[in-house]
Amino acid sequence: MPEQPANPEPAHHALDSMLSRKFGKEVANYFSGSPLNRVGFLREDHQFLSRALKHPSTSILVCNNLQPLIPKSTQPKVGGKLQFVKYDDVKSIVGEGRYEKPEKVAIEEFDSGRYIPQMVFLGIDEKDKEGLDYQSKNRYCGAPYFALDVTPREGVLKEECEKLIKGLEEKGLGFAPGRVMDIDASQAAIYAEARALLDWNARNPYCAACGQRTMSVNGGFKRACPPKDASATSERPACVTRKGISNLSFPRTDPTVIMAIVNSSSDKLLLGRQKAWPPYWYSTLAGFAEPAESIEEAVRREVYEEAGILVGRVVVHSTQPWPYPANLMIGAIGQAIPEGEKVDLGNDPELGDAKWCSFEEVRHALRVGTSGLGEDAGPEYKEGDLRLPPSTAIAHQLMSAVANGFVSGTTKM
Repeated sequence: MPEQPANPEPAHHALDSMLSRKFGKEVANYFSGSPLNRVGFLREDHQFLSRALKHPSTSILVCNNLQPLIPKSTQPKVGGKLQFVKYDDVKSIVGEGRYEKPEKVAIEEFDSGRYIPQMVFLGIDEKDKEGLDYQSKNRYCGAPYFALDVTPREGVLKEECEKLIKGLEEKGLGFAPGRVMDIDASQAAIYAEARALLDWNARNPYCAACGQRTMSVNGGFKRACPPKDASATSERPACVTRKGISNLSFPRTDPTVIMAIVNSSSDKLLLGRQKAWPPYWYSTLAGFAEPAESIEEAVRREVYEEAGILVGRVVVHSTQPWPYPANLMIGAIGQAIPEGEKVDLGNDPELGDAKWCSFEEVRHALRVGTSGLGEDAGPEYKEGDLRLPPSTAIAHQLMSAVANGFVSGTTKM
């Protein structure tokens, strides 16, 4: 099996508790398990953000077209690390006065004609004892982390961004190609937060209610529709977002169900394949939860729509942030009812095929036939056998749990 990065350790995995004894230890999936304390209540504290940005312990992850900076020597090394820079490296892009004014004042002085590169405060690493020591209502200590979008765009800072990128390349650094699924798990979690927030800010430059320019606030976690604009030739129109409880918009997260469905006799697993996938590749079924729908209902609906299978009991197994662009994969395990096990692809033409696979076949494929989509399997794999997603995918974790005894309460490894 090709080398794959380890998934993060679950939180408090060594702690004995009633729940861990009954259900086993928590499952942590790739892109989760961030080492950072997000300290979200400090995002509106401009004095904290200003000090944090310029502190010697601070790490800034620069992204170009949402791709993170890594050493070129690690491409595509499994378990590699991200590459961070310091404030002085990006001062010409960020500027001297970032976060110098209270958020309320900054909103009142909003100028849509002034380009400000998007920056997001990600949190602090409290394990770093040489990090920033900050006192507000309480004392907070740790190394701050930020993300910065340095994508060259037309405007006054385009040349500065291009100059920075060229300088980084001369130092043997580059931006990761494609989806980032090979780096160390804790660093992948940092990148997931950075990518999701940079992407959301880039997609929402205008107010959905009045169509005017919005402004990134709260450390990059909110966007406001300011009442005034220094560059506007006329007054901004009234906007409903400035009335009521909040005049802010918040980052989007799309709940997505992904499910391992077991047959009624608990010895087979339902797998499906997209039409565009290479031969022999299968995975668990998945789909978006819809408004006013519980997770359990979403699982039953999606499985029926895609494969015609009727599902009874559903339990949540684990979850996975998926920053492409902003999904929360909610992993579930469900069991088909005896009279609803016939596969029928006639409702929804999305799948190319769906079939019941024995647990034994799934266990064998998990051992020798996993890799990223389109990549080679391990040396023991035989052409024509089942191919499955790698361990960094929540689908892998769901299939492994079911095939190895999650449903029956026994373990077969």
